[in-house]
Amino acid sequence: MSAPAAKPTVVVADDHPPVLDSVSRYLAAQGLRVVGQARNGEEAVQLVESLRPVLAVLDLRMPVLAGAAVIRRVVRTTPQCSCVAYSGFADSAVLTEALDAGARGFVLKDAPLEALVRALETVDGGGMYIDPALADVLIRALPGRELGLTTRERDVLRLLADGHSNESIGRELFISPDTARTQLGAAMAKLGVSTRTHAVAKALREALIS
Repeated sequence: MSAPAAKPTVVVADDHPPVLDSVSRYLAAQGLRVVGQARNGEEAVQLVESLRPVLAVLDLRMPVLAGAAVIRRVVRTTPQCSCVAYSGFADSAVLTEALDAGARGFVLKDAPLEALVRALETVDGGGMYIDPALADVLIRALPGRELGLTTRERDVLRLLADGHSNESIGRELFISPDTARTQLGAAMAKLGVSTRTHAVAKALREALIS
């Protein structure tokens, strides 16, 4: 009989104590192990680097060090930790800044806490998550433009936006994971981006997927 899988470890950072407490309690009740809490960006970095959690929930407007700067630092020093931005600001500039920094997920504070759990589960599974409300924001921000993506490349990006890994994209499209990876690489080259997260963000912004 195999041992049960270990619960994902999480650091939560927010400069509002009631938000920090309620989010941490909810995540713990949903089976995540909250191993640290931070009230500013520098403290968040220190906790992530010392505790090395699998996931980090980061408010983007924190004192001492802003959320995007925290994400950039974590991506560089603790790459095994996937960052999910948690923000009250629903605009494309904030989203783009977080994704460019290396966030693997973005959840609005207006969303139910169930959405944050769903985002963390998706990111922990190797996918990415963008709050559905922000997909509309991105699409409105910039009119669509043809960038030469094939139908298959759009399909791969659409599944990636839904949180699929290369393996599950392959299963959905009846292709091998290597082919899915190749198709994604081709799409990223056409979009002029270097990360999977940025590829989805740009494809949404250009209205190439929805």
